[in-house]
Amino acid sequence: MTKLTSLTSTAAQTVARFAADESGATAIEYAMIASGVGAAVAATVYSLGSQVKTLFTTLANMMT
Repeated sequence: MTKLTSLTSTAAQTVARFAADESGATAIEYAMIASGVGAAVAATVYSLGSQVKTLFTTLANMMT
């Protein structure tokens, strides 16, 4: 019976430690910020892509 009590106590301590641990929260926040920045960059490139291509084509034609 003491082994079961000891196992239950150890499991409860482990679960409590896991619930109190916030070390991964910062990594998740940074990942969310990075994905937001990536989405903004992708939207900008998508919306300005044809204009930039036209600009570079015009510059290339001026150099030849």
